[in-house]
Amino acid sequence: MTRPTGSALRLTVFVGEHDTWHHKPLYSEIVHRAHAAGLAGASVFRGIEGFGASSLIHTSRLLSLSEDLPVAIVIVDTEERVRAFLPQLDELVTEGLVTLDACEVIRSAEGEKSP
Repeated sequence: MTRPTGSALRLTVFVGEHDTWHHKPLYSEIVHRAHAAGLAGASVFRGIEGFGASSLIHTSRLLSLSEDLPVAIVIVDTEERVRAFLPQLDELVTEGLVTLDACEVIRSAEGEKSP
């Protein structure tokens, strides 16, 4: 696993929390593939409200009929490593949004472990 500093690329994938890949959550498959590809890290964030191409608003508010909340998977690594991972997303993400943003990593370190 790499720990980039300096210039990097942020990959964000927006899907629904109920989107699946072979009967398991799509966001989980993306995270596991990113891990297997040796990317620096991936995080999944669950939205509380949003809409996409369908223009249907999904919300977590009580009494709402929609429960398929938006999910964002965020991965940050070097541009080369992120771009090398994109073909896997072509296979996985049939509906949703995939974005790339240039970013700068200021700090990428694990906390010190006590003996």
